Amino acid sequence: MPTIVIIHAGMSEESSTANLASRFRSTLEDEGASSAPRIDVRTIALRPLAHAITDHVLTGFPNERLAEAQNAVMSAEGIVALTPTYQASYSGLFKSFFDVLDPDALRGKPVALGATGGTPRHSLVTEVAMRPLFTYQHADPVPTAVYAATEDWGAHAHDSDPSGGDGLARRIRRASQELLSRLPGHGSPRPEGVQTIRTATLGAHTEAPTEADTWPGFVEFEELMGGTE
Repeated sequence: MPTIVIIHAGMSEESSTANLASRFRSTLEDEGASSAPRIDVRTIALRPLAHAITDHVLTGFPNERLAEAQNAVMSAEGIVALTPTYQASYSGLFKSFFDVLDPDALRGKPVALGATGGTPRHSLVTEVAMRPLFTYQHADPVPTAVYAATEDWGAHAHDSDPSGGDGLARRIRRASQELLSRLPGHGSPRPEGVQTIRTATLGAHTEAPTEADTWPGFVEFEELMGGTE
C-alpha cells in the first residue's frame, strides 16, 4: 500500500498550518478512496520533535521518536511538506527537520508544497524558498503549490479580497491529484481543470501538440499578427 507522509511545522494543533495538513489528509483520502492500490496517509507534526531535532543537529544522533519520523519519510512514496511563513521563508523548525534527514531520503520522491501566512503578499514563499530547497534535495515537487492566507480560512484581512477562501479547497485537490498521479501504480490521471492533449498519429510519426491543442481559446501568435506560413 503506497504511503503519503504529511509533514507540518505548525506551532500548535489549532494552527493554520495544522489545519492545512488536516485538509490535505482529508482530500488525499477522498481522492485515493476509489484508486487502486489504496493509499495510507500519515501525519507528522514537527513541534513535538523540536528538542529531538535540535539534539540531532548538535550531536548527529536522533532519538527513537525522531528516527521513526525519519524512517517514515524515507519509506514513503509521496510527501506533503507544510510550513508557516517566517520572514518571507520557511520556519527554522521546518528547515532543521529536513537538514537532519538522510541526504537521499527525498531523492526522486514526489512532494506537494504548502505554506500558511497572515497575508497573501507572502504567497510566493512556496516558489522562492520551498521549491528550490526540495529541488536541491533531488525531490520531485509537483507543479501546484498551496499557500493559505487569512482570507483562505473565510476571514477578511485588510489587504485581501472578500472571496472567503473559495479557491483553497480547489488548490488542495489539484495538488493532491498531481501527487497521487506520481505514486506507483496510480498512473497519470488528469488533474482537475486540465484539458486532454490531443495528438494525431501519421504513419510512424506523431504530431507534437500545439498550444492551441492544450489550452482552450489559445490563439497562435502568427494568427494574431495576421501572418501566414
